[in-house]
Amino acid sequence: MKQLFAISLIAAASFTSSAWAAQPPAAKPPVSGVVSGEVLEVKDVEIYTYLRLKTKDGETWAAVSTAAVKKGAMVTIENPVVMNNFESKTLKKTFPSIVFGSLGGAAAGQGTLGSKMAMAKVADSAPIKVAKASGSNAYTVADIISKAVQLKDKPVKVNGQVVKYNAGIMGKNWIHLRDGSGTPANNDVLVTTAAPAKVGDLVTVSGVVRNDKDFGAGYSYKVLVEEATLSPIQK
Repeated sequence: MKQLFAISLIAAASFTSSAWAAQPPAAKPPVSGVVSGEVLEVKDVEIYTYLRLKTKDGETWAAVSTAAVKKGAMVTIENPVVMNNFESKTLKKTFPSIVFGSLGGAAAGQGTLGSKMAMAKVADSAPIKVAKASGSNAYTVADIISKAVQLKDKPVKVNGQVVKYNAGIMGKNWIHLRDGSGTPANNDVLVTTAAPAKVGDLVTVSGVVRNDKDFGAGYSYKVLVEEATLSPIQK
């Protein structure tokens, strides 16, 4: 899950539609290869940069991670993914067509959306062993995965260590949680939350189990925990 997962999920910007220029007829960028063009407009919002580009096929909007790009610059968007009729409820705007990708050439590394997933740090230390949470609705990570169907849409509480963390994707933070239960095949559960965290944190997660969530681009999950709150586990 590298480029496409994070690309397919980004929409975490916070400005009104009046900030945008009138939407031009969109170019039809390729699904693979690159998209190159002149920057006509730049919108920096939180951790993302939106670019209106003039390409050989017409004008199009593109989105990359925050980058120092100036109007008039020539840029290349690598690993482009085209999304038609993309609606951002946060921005209160629908794009007839927008390209999600990463800046190439000299700008590479400044605005790589996919790298948020690819470069997420994973805890690499002694084997993880976290005690099971106490109280009602308490489960281990292995329990949640193996009992996903029975727990569908039900509240759960689980202790674990944050082994991967990606912030601000689709307005949420994305956590991979492990507790040492089960086997390597069922000892990692995805959690979405509004709460911040960092790799290595020991937390109690309280949320709702969801089944068969499909985020597009081939990335789907049989089980995950959503709407989660986090509280620290005292060592």
